[in-house]
Amino acid sequence: MLLGHMGGPFWARKDEHAWSIPKGEHTADEDAETAARREFAEETGSPAPADLLPLGVVKGSKTLTVFAAEGDLDADAVLSNTFSLEWPPRSGRVQEFPEIDRAAWLDLDTARTKLVKGQLAFLDRLVDAVGG
Repeated sequence: MLLGHMGGPFWARKDEHAWSIPKGEHTADEDAETAARREFAEETGSPAPADLLPLGVVKGSKTLTVFAAEGDLDADAVLSNTFSLEWPPRSGRVQEFPEIDRAAWLDLDTARTKLVKGQLAFLDRLVDAVGG
């Protein structure tokens, strides 16, 4: 599965449980699939595949609605949008960081060790949905 390593100084030296499903927030009046397509494009620099498989919702510190798709995106070509952050803290210096600083295709066992814990339920849902 395709996962992205979260960008920014907090995640820079972390690898285990520091990767994420490409995702983002949407407003209550925006369709979840439309938002997923937009966020995928913003975080990877590529359009989402045509057919999306809904994996449902998980509520934690954020409410996530996730979709899966079959694809062959070149993980080395991922070009993420950026966010602004004052860094170092209280320095008055604002820097830009990529939301995803790199991406990789990972097998299921590796993904379980890399994915942030709040998203692990989606791996089981994906396995259940595709049978294996």
